[in-house]
Amino acid sequence: MQTNTSQPSQEELYPRRLHDLEQRFGTLFKELTDSPQKEALSVLHGMMLEIWRQLRRSSSPLSERGLTIDDIADLYRHAPKMEGERRNTPLASGTLAPDFALPDASGHIVRLAEYRGRPTVLVFYPLDWSPGCSQQLDLYQRELDEFERRDARIVGISVDSVYSHGAWAAVRGIRFPLLADFNPKGQVARQYQVYRDDDGFSERALYVLDERGIIRYSHVSPFLHHVPDIYELFAALDGLRSKAPEAAGVAK
Repeated sequence: MQTNTSQPSQEELYPRRLHDLEQRFGTLFKELTDSPQKEALSVLHGMMLEIWRQLRRSSSPLSERGLTIDDIADLYRHAPKMEGERRNTPLASGTLAPDFALPDASGHIVRLAEYRGRPTVLVFYPLDWSPGCSQQLDLYQRELDEFERRDARIVGISVDSVYSHGAWAAVRGIRFPLLADFNPKGQVARQYQVYRDDDGFSERALYVLDERGIIRYSHVSPFLHHVPDIYELFAALDGLRSKAPEAAGVAK
């Protein structure tokens, strides 16, 4: 009886190694103080990612059929529009955010309670691959440094499966967690009063939680295709800093 001694190919090992290095870079980068050197490292990191994207395009089997990863990423431009009006009112500021446990794209269970100690942004969005969602989460990925500068973590939540999240995140280059509110469908969105029963997905909604898990800001877009103002979101996060001494006094 022969055993299978085949080793992973170089193509399989390299993306795995690249992912490991990316995770390590993200951890170390957060420890650096703001400086020209940190900015230079950030630029170099962006250059390396762009080189990797170019290599993927040139070597992908899709290119043999005239398709690239960018072509797939741009499919949302031709997808059916989402233009429904808001149907729900979010939970009020000052409310303790309902706890939940949902799987991320790798199947790892993420619990909201684990995010205590730092500001957290919960991003409820209708569906992967849809027009507004692609634009909104692309924006947050591009501005990830601004969230990290405010010591805030960002988490996306939709009714899509872990498999859809994994593929969508890979195509769009999204590095923050996407959680699957898939089964029971929309249960967490219902807890946060943003589930659209007739449509089978959530509103486009934001919640900003302070380090104790208290809702300090909530927003539901007036129309599904409206991407929330990111500067208003940053202002809400900045406001947590001024409230921190007050909260500390209450804790005492």
